[in-house]
Amino acid sequence: MSGTDQRATRHTPPEPEVSTAMATPDTYATTGPVDATAPAPTDRAWLDEAVRRIRADANRSADTHLVHVPIPGLPDVDLYLKDESTHPTGSLKHRLARSLFLYALCNGELHEGTTVIEASSGSTAVSEAYFARMIGLPFIAVMVSTTSPQKIALIEREGGQCHLVDDAGEVYEVARALAEERGGHYLDQFTYAERATDWRGNNNIAESIYEQMALERHPVPRWVVVGAGTGGTSATIGRYVRYRGLASEVCVVDPENSAFLPAFLGDEEGVTRACGSRIEGIGRPRVEPSFVPTVVDRMMLVPDAASVAAMRLLAERTGLRAGPSTGTNLFGALRLACEMAQRGEGGSIVSLLCDGSERYAGTYHNDAWLSERRWDLEPHLAVLRAAWDDGVWTG
Repeated sequence: MSGTDQRATRHTPPEPEVSTAMATPDTYATTGPVDATAPAPTDRAWLDEAVRRIRADANRSADTHLVHVPIPGLPDVDLYLKDESTHPTGSLKHRLARSLFLYALCNGELHEGTTVIEASSGSTAVSEAYFARMIGLPFIAVMVSTTSPQKIALIEREGGQCHLVDDAGEVYEVARALAEERGGHYLDQFTYAERATDWRGNNNIAESIYEQMALERHPVPRWVVVGAGTGGTSATIGRYVRYRGLASEVCVVDPENSAFLPAFLGDEEGVTRACGSRIEGIGRPRVEPSFVPTVVDRMMLVPDAASVAAMRLLAERTGLRAGPSTGTNLFGALRLACEMAQRGEGGSIVSLLCDGSERYAGTYHNDAWLSERRWDLEPHLAVLRAAWDDGVWTG
């Protein structure tokens, strides 16, 4: 395989040896058996090596840690965060990127020299750039121009290029057009996330969570709380608990201005008004094809300032420094935990630490940046501290 400095070239397979005669309805009946080869035969040696490299990366990686987070005000509810920031590319999206590359390779969509294109809010593109470089393919990420500079730098560090657009709704068509123009392949995480991952098992995130929970005092979580970017994670977990006959329910937390919650409620006007999310990595301006609402048990709106407040509270009380989508998850998990306590229920809740804080040093962890956007964290911090310290939801 060639290195990452390879020029992006259009893959032109050899012309197949086929007859130029026009086929008629009687062709097959009169000429006997027809023997045809694939118009774009796969270079199996290149494919086998590409798959081997990606599988070897997974084989070298230990599973991510499931962190128990004690909540003083909620002694009967155990909270766990699965720390996805420890992946080689630093986020939950490492799993998705690996699955998308294997899916595209095994479907014959990627060949030596193929330019790989993706529409992304940042973290998926970081991980995809990593895998593209691993197998020697050029990579271009189409992202909204407000993506944090830290994420752009990470993509470029992994050998990828960034193509910025002004409107989050433009990323899909621009990515598709770039792929066509360059003879490349659009991975399309928003369509294929729920297909590329084997939800029945094979070390997906759901199977990993339940294996790691096996020896806890409440091994089957009452709730699993996740955000929705593509919708792939909630689809995987929701399907898995049904397949395994587990009593867990799935709650999807959604930021302001996202289309997922209005769609879940059947609010067509709300879907139309959706303009995307200010919380990077989750919330979309449209309902993505990988979002499967029929395996979601509950959805919860989380104000953007509340997501950042919860992110800050997590660092303050535990030292775990995460990004804002983790704050969205924590806000929802604490609310559910307080509801359980109010009913006198014990149990466990599992959510995700999606990525680390270093990607957001100049944004969500920057007080001046928040002040410019007039995000007031204090009312939300008061609610969250009451939940954490006293087990009471005052919001």
